[in-house]
Amino acid sequence: MAKGAKGPKGKKITLAVAKNCIKITFDGKKRLDLSKMGITTFPKCILRLTDVDELDLSRNLIKKIPDAISKFQNLRWLDLHSNYIDKLPETIGQMTSLLFLNVSNNRLTTNGLPVELNQLKNIRTVNLGLNHLDSVPTTLGALKELHEVGLHDNLLSNIPNSISKLPKLKKLNTKRNPFPKAEASDMFMDSIRRLDNLHLVEEKDLCGTCLKKCQQARDKLNKIKSMATATPRKAIFSTLVSPNSMAKESQEDWRMRSTSP
Repeated sequence: MAKGAKGPKGKKITLAVAKNCIKITFDGKKRLDLSKMGITTFPKCILRLTDVDELDLSRNLIKKIPDAISKFQNLRWLDLHSNYIDKLPETIGQMTSLLFLNVSNNRLTTNGLPVELNQLKNIRTVNLGLNHLDSVPTTLGALKELHEVGLHDNLLSNIPNSISKLPKLKKLNTKRNPFPKAEASDMFMDSIRRLDNLHLVEEKDLCGTCLKKCQQARDKLNKIKSMATATPRKAIFSTLVSPNSMAKESQEDWRMRSTSP
């Protein structure tokens, strides 16, 4: 951009506009949806609507999230995916009601993630995919309620053991990272799936019918796994420049899983 040139003006969000964008979710929560509106700066007027439970600012042109985001003390769901954010404010750690945080498809580096993230003790889902992380923040290891973590399409070469020890972790997406050894990633994923393969009784103690059902289920899983292995891997999107070019149009399944009790 030439010197003195102005960036995109973006849509101006007034308090009246924001109020009209409040919706009621299927479970009766108040959701402020300002996604796909061409917003370039965080609209300060929404700081007067801090009683909402969910805030969606995804698929805009926002570069900075202000410290005042912490005023949303009731917020349980925050979606900022597909913007130009390179740093999260330290005050995000004060939003202890958060269950879901999606900051995928931005410009975040590891240094742009504050250590205060470790204060989000209730959070269940964190999506950090499609960023520029070269290491996994150690703060994630302190989030004992985490069920799902997205780290796909970053610059990661390893995953710390603190992540594998998270007691409630069920899903981890680390696809399309430059791991030096593919098998190392596979071994880590096997440790995450440890509960799926845990037998509470020995096979010899099962009746014939139960044993047959278990074997059929195991054969089915092995077949699915072999088919998935045979599927060619997609190319790494190294030329990705647009924040919206790889984000899915719908993030609803992430929200539904993360906000369910």
